[in-house]
Amino acid sequence: MRIAHTPAEIRRQLKSLRASKTIAFVPTMGCLHAGHMSLIRKAKQLADIVVVSIYVNPLQFGPNEDLDNYPRTFDADAKLCADAGVDFLFNPATLYPASGPKITLKATQLSEHLCGKARPGHFDGVVTVVNILFNIVQPDIALFGEKDWQQLAIIRRMVSDLQMAVEVLGVETVREPDGLAMSSRNRYLSETDRNRAVALSKALRAMQQLATAGESDIGVLKDRANAILAAADISAEYLDVRNPNSLKNKNRLNSRPARAFIAARVGSARLIDNIPLHQTEESQ
Repeated sequence: MRIAHTPAEIRRQLKSLRASKTIAFVPTMGCLHAGHMSLIRKAKQLADIVVVSIYVNPLQFGPNEDLDNYPRTFDADAKLCADAGVDFLFNPATLYPASGPKITLKATQLSEHLCGKARPGHFDGVVTVVNILFNIVQPDIALFGEKDWQQLAIIRRMVSDLQMAVEVLGVETVREPDGLAMSSRNRYLSETDRNRAVALSKALRAMQQLATAGESDIGVLKDRANAILAAADISAEYLDVRNPNSLKNKNRLNSRPARAFIAARVGSARLIDNIPLHQTEESQ
């Protein structure tokens, strides 16, 4: 595995490969876990060359968020990547000028729902850095986890709107044995909070079970989910059923597709998760 620390270096390393090899790209902020490894495994199945980036992007953190404390575990991450057969690891110190970027991208509409309400500017930072990374790596395929579904939907729209020559693929959320969605922020959880946090996935599964059984009243689904959260002393920041493509609210499950989304603070960690409401549905 080759490690690059500057855009010029990774461009130089990849230049001679583009004509004859397909390149798959997995952008990350590091602190890699089994969810990231699933993206890498999928990338290796789909392309000749796999590039992983590790960059904690300051533009997507708000002033009161965890940028300074976000876990940085490069040595362990690099070993995981090497063991997984990653070909190139891109770990830049920064992607922005010392004076800060003067030109950035802005996400609209899709960014105004769900996490966008609580994290203003977050998705502007996401699309800006992903655009920069796509420009540097120039991948044929880019893979993102479905746990961050809103991010996935926004990046797909960015690629479509800006006519980017990259295929964006979502990969199913990897979960702990008890159902908790894997996340780098899970390490913030105390043992007690970790036990409480599983209520998020249990609430979503309960909604899915009701929908699969034929319940179309979203209020009934949300009441069942909120009861599970209340039993764990968790109050949802949001608990919504949305169209997975437009992210618009659905009032009844009278048409497919539909996806349930949740965000909640458990202890010091803000956790998110989502699930399709009909198990037979493919990812949209």
